Amino acid sequence: MFLAKKLISGVLDVVGNIDPNQFIPSNPPAPRRPLAYAEQHESEEERNFRKVFAQLAGDDMEVSPNELMNILNKIISKRGDLKTDGFSIESCRSMVAVMDGDSTGKLGFHEFKHLWNNIKKWQGIYKEYDADRSGYISADELPRAFTAAGFPLNDQLFQMIIRRYSDENGNMDFDNYIGCLVRLDAMCRAFKTLDKDENGTIKVNIQEWLQLTMYS
Repeated sequence: MFLAKKLISGVLDVVGNIDPNQFIPSNPPAPRRPLAYAEQHESEEERNFRKVFAQLAGDDMEVSPNELMNILNKIISKRGDLKTDGFSIESCRSMVAVMDGDSTGKLGFHEFKHLWNNIKKWQGIYKEYDADRSGYISADELPRAFTAAGFPLNDQLFQMIIRRYSDENGNMDFDNYIGCLVRLDAMCRAFKTLDKDENGTIKVNIQEWLQLTMYS
């Protein structure tokens, strides 16, 4: 128990001096609506994306972690300018978990579209801040890349992220970069949802804490 308290205290010390208003998480996915309603109110772009989604998702019209892994790995296999070992099933489970607003274990249309748009946006940032065109984001390039994505972090948090998501040389490849940003974005949106009075602090009980951290 003492070690657990010490660990939690250390994490809180790291994040305690960060202004949450500096963070710019993306808007949450649109709520799930009946297909008949969607077909009447969607834009032409959304209708076209829904056709693509139907081909990717299959009969159940939801994307599982395995399906997400296959989709992402097929796409990045054609991109020689992005260094990656490929998206692992564990990484895709984590991405589905943090995007899974209705807790089905899969991504519906709006959840998948939200994730897809973020990946496209963050891919552009990854390319822009890979200054030496190595295909990686190096440790000295990471702060600017994360700030451009809407997440300015202090040095202590960067060191924690580098230890968790980068290789032994401090280089972060594309799949780890995306996995890290998806989680960071989702956790910031969760914080803003729980911060009812917008004072930069939240109060959670043990069950809420476990729900927030374990299914991610």
